[in-house]
Order: sequence, then C-alpha cells, then structure tokens
Amino acid sequence: MIIHPLNTGNFKLDGGAMFGVVPKSLWQRTNPADENNMCDWSMRSLLIEDGDRLILIDTGIGDKQSEKFFSHYYLSDHNSLEPNLKKLGYGMDDITDVFLTHLHFDHCGGAIKRTKDGEGFEPVFKNATYWSTEKHWKWATEPNQREKASFLKENILPIEESGQLKFIDRVGDYTTNVFNNFDVLFVDGHTESMMIPHIHYKDKTLVFMADLLPSVGHIPLPYVMGYDTRPLVTLDEKGRFLANATDQEFVLFLEHDSVNECCTLQHTEKGVRLKDTFQFSDLF
Repeated sequence: MIIHPLNTGNFKLDGGAMFGVVPKSLWQRTNPADENNMCDWSMRSLLIEDGDRLILIDTGIGDKQSEKFFSHYYLSDHNSLEPNLKKLGYGMDDITDVFLTHLHFDHCGGAIKRTKDGEGFEPVFKNATYWSTEKHWKWATEPNQREKASFLKENILPIEESGQLKFIDRVGDYTTNVFNNFDVLFVDGHTESMMIPHIHYKDKTLVFMADLLPSVGHIPLPYVMGYDTRPLVTLDEKGRFLANATDQEFVLFLEHDSVNECCTLQHTEKGVRLKDTFQFSDLF
C-alpha cells in the first residue's frame, strides 16, 4: 500500500460558522480571519494505491457550479485534483473506488461533471465504484432545510443514475475491513452517518478526519462547527474519538486545515490538546 495526499483547492468560509459558539477572540488565534470574517480552508483528498485498487477519499468541490456559486467561497488553486493525479502517473479513468465521507458539496462536488453538451451530469471517474452509506444517502437525497444548501442534487443523483453507487454496511459505529487495512468509524453529529476512515499504514493508524475535526483549531471540545446538525452529539463523538486517538497515538490527516496537513495529540491538564503538526511526507 502507498498513500498520497492530494490537494483539490482552497476556499473560504465564515469563521463564526466554522467555530459555532466559540468567540472570535479565541478561534482567531489559530485561524485568523480576513476583513470579511472569512478563514482559509483546504480541501484535501487521499489517494491509496493498494494492489489493483486505486482508492480516492473525497473529491473537493469540483467545477460545474455557477460563477455566482463559486464567488461565495473565494476559491484558490481550484481544480488541482486532475493535475495532481497526473503528477503521480494516473488519470481520472484509473480510479477504481471513490470513497465519499459524506455528500456535502465540498467533499463530493468533484465526483460529478457536466456532460460535453452541458445539458446533463455524469461521473468524473467512469470506471470507479462510488461508496456511501444507505442512511446517509437517504439523508442527503431527502435533505432537511438546514443542510439543503449543502446537498446539491447535481452532485448526488448522477452517482446513482450511473449505476456506480454502492453502500457500505453500517453495523454499529465501527466497521472493519471495508478495504484492505481500511476501517470506518461512523459519526452522526455533523451529519447523518459521516464516515471517518482509519487506515493502517506503516505501523501507524492514519485517520482521515473529514468534518469531525476540520483543523487543529477545533481540538478543544467546545470548538464545534455551527454547521453541525447535532452539536451535542458531536461533543460526545469527538470527546471519545480524541481520547482514543491520543491513547492509540493515531496520526490525524486534516482535510480542511489550510496550514497543517497532519497532527498528533496528547493528554494535558486541560484535556486532549495538540502535540505535533507536520506534513504527511515528514512522517511517511
């Protein structure tokens, strides 16, 4: 197995929304905001080479939305997924599996593109199986009013229509052997049945954090996003995960932290806190 971090672009989101009830005077220490109160965020993916499988975890925001839509998010280094794959000697058609942690647009938008005539939509990865969960799929295709703007039907429905969609069975909160050396933790605070991959790699457990922990600035327990549908559930899930990740010395891969690619944790008198930050290549 070989793992590669991939950048799909950066964007901006409101700092207050990203940190919920935490005052700006506290969160801006780790995530400084611009004059519009917007903070920089990354959209990282992971590419896993494992035998005849080429697994992509999340896809970024994609390029099919309108100019007006993109103007809200101040995109930079946009659409870098394909050239970054090419640097590794791969094309879009080489991907065998697309694992979507959840179906918010900044995690799955790059999975679907417009057809050549511009009239419809089709999968970007035509030879891949797209993986979600039945509970989350139902949640996303019958969205509540709070999340409706994040679940865009053009990002989601074409996956099923293509025949490339498969579901990962959820039995309890942890499923093993989804792929080789690849387990999944299910969490429900941010959105229903978000999947957090745990990848056993070079004697370490590498955890793709998705939106359970967007950045190192979110490590203290009360630092929960305003986007989370069930913040009290997030508090419980996050607390249990952070304690276990510290005890087990997990390496956390941060999808959204614009500065820090990976981190480790430590126990302190104030609770679990940051230990080290580093680039993926520094450790692996």
